[in-house]
Amino acid sequence: MWTTGAEQVEQAVAECVGLLGAVTERDWEGVRAGRLEWDCRETAVHIAEDLIAYAGQLAGREQDGYSPFELSMEEDTGNEDVPRVIGTTGALLAAAIRTAPRHVRAFHPYPFRSANREGFAAMGVAEVLLHSHDIAEGLGVPYEPAPELCGFVLTRLFPHVQPGPTPWPTLLWATGRGELDGRAPVTQWRWSNNLVIGTERLTLEGVTPAAAADLSTIGDGGFEWIEGGPMEGTRVGSGLVYKQYEDGVHRPEWGTYALVRREDGRAIGAMGFHGVPDGAGRVEVGYDLVEGARGHGYATEALRALSAWALERDEVRTVVANVERDNLPSQNVLARAGFTQVAEDPEHLTYELREPGEG
Repeated sequence: MWTTGAEQVEQAVAECVGLLGAVTERDWEGVRAGRLEWDCRETAVHIAEDLIAYAGQLAGREQDGYSPFELSMEEDTGNEDVPRVIGTTGALLAAAIRTAPRHVRAFHPYPFRSANREGFAAMGVAEVLLHSHDIAEGLGVPYEPAPELCGFVLTRLFPHVQPGPTPWPTLLWATGRGELDGRAPVTQWRWSNNLVIGTERLTLEGVTPAAAADLSTIGDGGFEWIEGGPMEGTRVGSGLVYKQYEDGVHRPEWGTYALVRREDGRAIGAMGFHGVPDGAGRVEVGYDLVEGARGHGYATEALRALSAWALERDEVRTVVANVERDNLPSQNVLARAGFTQVAEDPEHLTYELREPGEG
């Protein structure tokens, strides 16, 4: 069953509170938290600060920056009170996730300046897991979160990181906190929320590896589909996205996008790239639309937007599409979006759209 992430936030927070609650008599201020510059007390308070900040961003629908408030602990608050605050702020984030509609996005800078409710859930879980680890490492106590929590974070925030043998060491390696056989140490890192591209009537929502895995089988990927969706082409394309993720070659902005209708928030199809641009600056695009959404210009609208986005990238000079000879509706979509037929074979026609000034 698909999850919005509220349960994962609650589980991560419960594990953190259990860890910290068992060591409240230790000296938190005199011990550095793992590899951080903060001490264990500062790091524990930081967990609560992140949780309430994410709750505020999502609940307040902040669009242009961080909501201008901060958390402060009352004077003379003891270590035993910090887990209580983490529990409270975690509950607030879980509530914000549960009450936020699926389409809502709020400001977060990395890397595309917004995140949805799943993104904020994954960021909250990541902060809890990683900083619990930092504190545990500083105090010399064991800590290993549930593997499914690590997988929840990796498949939503680290789409560019190839899965390792087990998720917890992979997450530690991806955030510069551990080693992984066969991989160079990570010295700089950032997570990646999914890209969203808007048009007049649609939102093109980047499909995360978590959503791709769900869509590639019998799931809905967390989207509400119109009747008849998702189509087989969407499931096949999502399977390819997840295979690229498993192989460590997935680059999220060059993956698949769900086409979501603004008027009702329902998914009507998918569109995306077959992979990253090649050395000649060519990138191939493909798409399908649920039958009930055809004939309204949605595919043309989405293709224009996605192609324009691609051609604005320095590494792209040409967007390519291959279509079956007998698929006249798709050929018409390409023509209306400005593509020109440039080649053919017995089964397919090849269309291209070049950046302005290209021959």
